Amino acid sequence: MSPKKTIVVLDYGSGNLRSAQRALERVGASVEVTADADAAAAADGLVVPGVGAYEACMTGLRKIGGDRIIADRVAASRPVLGVCVGMQILFARGVEFGVETTGCGQWPGAVTRLDAPVIPHMGWNVVNAGADTVLFKGLDEDTRFYFVHSYAAQRWEGSPAAVLTWATHQVPFLAAVEEGPLSATQFHPEKSGDAGAAVLSNWVEGL
Repeated sequence: MSPKKTIVVLDYGSGNLRSAQRALERVGASVEVTADADAAAAADGLVVPGVGAYEACMTGLRKIGGDRIIADRVAASRPVLGVCVGMQILFARGVEFGVETTGCGQWPGAVTRLDAPVIPHMGWNVVNAGADTVLFKGLDEDTRFYFVHSYAAQRWEGSPAAVLTWATHQVPFLAAVEEGPLSATQFHPEKSGDAGAAVLSNWVEGL
């Protein structure tokens, strides 16, 4: 039997850390929740969660050097998975309440408010997965995932080689991005039941 994949859930003061840990353990990973840079560098996979405001998440992330941890792993082709605001902070900037915050800059472009009459976008939604997706492998087109957000990346300005998965809440937005070692989901896989477990399992298997 092959050893379990080791995963660090990055603890920078934001995110559903324990629910992410449990969801990853459910799919057979060995999971540690920590802010330790050495542990984050050594793990097979790094998960960057995030809830709340973009600016607060970036402040917390920079306090523990999380932006450097992410950059170093990506540069070394070591897998990283961003979740919810953990996806948003991978972009160059976020604009909330008229305030622009610099993000990690792994992907160009901005995260902005959804132009929809009902905000936040909360609940279950289908996605349109990219053709070469790994995350959504084996899942039906009508599979639903759980979203809670008012902001999203609504344009892609990065590499045409990236695998993009879109969803719609009045307007189209990026539900997931997969590019080399860096993957991210706007929805919460840890709150998406069996569908979310399948996405996490696909990611863990690829480590």
